[in-house]
Amino acid sequence: MLVPVAEDVHLEVRRIQHPTLEGPTLVFLHESLGSIGLWRKFPEKLAAATGFDALIYNRLGYGRSSDEPLPRPYDFQIKAGSVWLPRLLDELGLDEVILVGHSDGGSIALIAAGAMGARVKAMITMAAHVYADHLTEEGIRDMAVRYKDSDIRDRLHRHHGERTDDIFYAWQTVWLDEGFQHSLDFSGSLSAIDCPSLIIQGEEDEYGVPDQVTRIVDGIGAKAIPVFMPETGHSPHLEKMDQVIELIYDFLLSREGEKIAISH
Repeated sequence: MLVPVAEDVHLEVRRIQHPTLEGPTLVFLHESLGSIGLWRKFPEKLAAATGFDALIYNRLGYGRSSDEPLPRPYDFQIKAGSVWLPRLLDELGLDEVILVGHSDGGSIALIAAGAMGARVKAMITMAAHVYADHLTEEGIRDMAVRYKDSDIRDRLHRHHGERTDDIFYAWQTVWLDEGFQHSLDFSGSLSAIDCPSLIIQGEEDEYGVPDQVTRIVDGIGAKAIPVFMPETGHSPHLEKMDQVIELIYDFLLSREGEKIAISH
């Protein structure tokens, strides 16, 4: 399904809806190399566990969504969270949402939560970043080598088709741009976030240092809960799907205690 968000600009969406809905809609924001399909079964399982409807969408340049301007401008994440996502929710008539973002999608969720205020009832991020750290750069350089020397391009091509190279090199180019790295700093906008927030990161995340979580939680304040998942890398929702769903369920529906404990 394509949803117009501006003249000649459309975003591709997929919706999971329950016959009787009470509560906000889960909104899934994918990573830099992600898409609706690359979330796999996670949205369906989380929607079924919580009873909430879900919206999964492709950002500009992904899937059947409209093209994005290339090379990406330094503020592409800010526009995605403060312009395009609110317009999409307006078009769909969604006034109450829970943001679920991974990697770049997690950073966009942070921006959107600050920009949309009370419309965002809760937020979950996984591997979000508020600045460019050395692991991000090292991980992207390593991925660039593997993109050429392994079957990664072929696997991504199954989801992105003819846009595969554009998506990959747009991600690589902007993140390895020193000007972008120096300009990237979302920490000053975190104080505008006023919703309960679950900030998840794998202890073995190859794209982000633990300080990313620390800065996010410190910036948001008392409503933010940090979770470091042991023996987990950059994609907790795929590596330990059931555990992440249980975490989010407890966060959204139980709200017991100030911290959420992770057992090995």
